[in-house]
Amino acid sequence: MSARLRWETDGANWPHRAASRFVSSAGLLWHVQHWRRPAPVVVLIHGTGASSHSWRDLVPLLEPHCELVVMDLPGHAFTGMPVGGPSSSVMSLPGMARALASLFESLAISPTLVVGHSAGAAIAVRMCLDQLIQPRSLLSINGALTPLEGLSGRIFSPLAKVLTLAPLVPELFAWRAAGPAVLDRLLDGTGSTLNPEGVALYRQLVSNPGHAAGALGMMANWDLPSLWRDLPHLRTPLDLVVGANDLIVPPGNGSRVAAALTAQPRLAVQTLPGLGHLAHEEAPALFTARIVSTLRQS
Repeated sequence: MSARLRWETDGANWPHRAASRFVSSAGLLWHVQHWRRPAPVVVLIHGTGASSHSWRDLVPLLEPHCELVVMDLPGHAFTGMPVGGPSSSVMSLPGMARALASLFESLAISPTLVVGHSAGAAIAVRMCLDQLIQPRSLLSINGALTPLEGLSGRIFSPLAKVLTLAPLVPELFAWRAAGPAVLDRLLDGTGSTLNPEGVALYRQLVSNPGHAAGALGMMANWDLPSLWRDLPHLRTPLDLVVGANDLIVPPGNGSRVAAALTAQPRLAVQTLPGLGHLAHEEAPALFTARIVSTLRQS
């Protein structure tokens, strides 16, 4: 098992550490940040390879308006890897949906609004399709909701499975990613520009073999074609926000998703000029205003 981040040392200066707690649920020890208040419950779900840190600048702006819950997904940052490692069924899209539903039950919360970034949006949609949660609405930020097309779609998941099973691949990836030039290329590939704190936190994550194993395991077990097949059955109102500079999820995918949701004729796609895949990290105030507005309308 690849070495994982240690909360006592690696988490010493983690954003909003005072709100952190560790919760046992679904056979995992979860890192959760929870701000309780008598208000609507908003859950923020990060994407593949990220962690709770990605909401760090949005949290203090949003927290006065709601009860707020943030977590690290299985195998990511400070949440444990499931039994069976990166190949565990928990790392699949339905598996993560069930694991998160168990976590929400342990926290005694019922989300009013779920905000998902990239793969986090896919998890939120899967949870609603599987009737694991009944929020009033969902907000997708550069949501990874459509299958990869062409050659990428045919080789990506099989290649990720091979890499996940291969010995020492997470260690090799983490060793390479620790170099500034490699991380710079990874972040440039998102189309986003982050502040120095954001860059430093991503460096801490990608240079850890345990976190790298979690990200690879998530990619290897992902099944977007099944989600795409079931998407037209979604009845939970879904808002789509797209960064025009997103270099990971094509901005045009938002329109594809909207066209598939014929049961939601008023659904619209909001495109944000100048922002990339990590748009919520680039413009937290903008997303705070959008989330607060959605809560008021729910």
